[in-house]
Amino acid sequence: MNRINPDIEPSWKALLIEEFNQPYFLSLKEFLVEEKKKHTVYPPGKLIFNAFNLTPFDDVRVVILGQDPYHGSGQAHGLCFSVPVGVPPPPSLVNIFKEIESDLGIRAPKHGNLEKWARQGVLLINATLTVRANQAGSHQNKGWEKFTDSVIKDLSDRKDNLVFLLWGNYALAKAAIIDGSKHHILKAPHPSPLSASRGFFGCRHFSKTNEILRQNGLKEIDWRLE
Repeated sequence: MNRINPDIEPSWKALLIEEFNQPYFLSLKEFLVEEKKKHTVYPPGKLIFNAFNLTPFDDVRVVILGQDPYHGSGQAHGLCFSVPVGVPPPPSLVNIFKEIESDLGIRAPKHGNLEKWARQGVLLINATLTVRANQAGSHQNKGWEKFTDSVIKDLSDRKDNLVFLLWGNYALAKAAIIDGSKHHILKAPHPSPLSASRGFFGCRHFSKTNEILRQNGLKEIDWRLE
C-alpha cells in the first residue's frame, strides 16, 4: 500500500507522518478521492492543512477549535472561523469580533481573515477538515476527528502552558484529552447567534489569554487584524 506523504509544514509532518499512514487515514483519503469525483469539497485541497502550515508546531501558544469548515462557496480556507479577505464574515465570526471589541476595545475589522492570528501562534483548527459544498457536517465521522484528536493530544503531551479556547459543547468535549494540570482551558458557549448571549459575550477570553501568556513569560497575541 502506498504511504501518504502530505504537503504539510515540516515540523507537523515529522510529528504526524505515522498518523497519516494509519488505516483509518488511508480510508479517509479514499473517501475524499471518491467524494471529489461527485461533489465540490471545501476547502480546496492545497488549503486543507492551512492551519498547520501557518502555525508550525513549535510556534503554537493558543489553540482555537472549531467543528466544521464553512460550506459556502469561497468561505473555507483551512482556518476555523476565518474567511478570506473579500468574503463577508459569517455570524459567529461577527460575534467573535464583538467580544474582542467589548473585551479589548479593538474595533471590528473590515475583513474576516484570521491569518494574522495564525502567524502569531494561534492554531485555528476544525475537528473536521473538509466538507461537501452546502452540506454542513457531511464529512463528519469519516476519520478527521480521530486525526485532529491526535493533534490535540500531541499538543497536550508535548507542550506546556498552551491556552485552549473551547467554545460550545463540541469543543468543550475535547477538554477530556487535554492535560489541565499543565495547560490553560478557557470555556464558553459557542459564538453562534444561537448561543453567544448565553455566556460567550462577556467571556473575555482574549484578554484572559494574553494575561496567561504574559504570566508565563510569553509574547501576547495582537488580536487586531488591521
